[in-house]
Amino acid sequence: MQQYIHKSLRYPKQARANGVFGNAIVQFVIDKDGSIDDVKVLRGVCQSIKDEVTRVITNMPPWNPGYQNEKPVRVLFTLPVTFRLE
Repeated sequence: MQQYIHKSLRYPKQARANGVFGNAIVQFVIDKDGSIDDVKVLRGVCQSIKDEVTRVITNMPPWNPGYQNEKPVRVLFTLPVTFRLE
């Protein structure tokens, strides 16, 4: 997952030009079939960063679903994504 995010994430030009950096917190559900659903940015630094995090998470390849009592279940996942100017 981290490799996918690192390769796919592009620092928004507008945010870079304005010197915007920080953490975005994104929450999503891994469905019973492993697909990504209900992507929500709980905290973002600016709108362009929120949009980029949403794009990357929405396009993420399917995961292995979570299991409870040997049955696949929906799992809520919260992930911090850090944007740093270098």
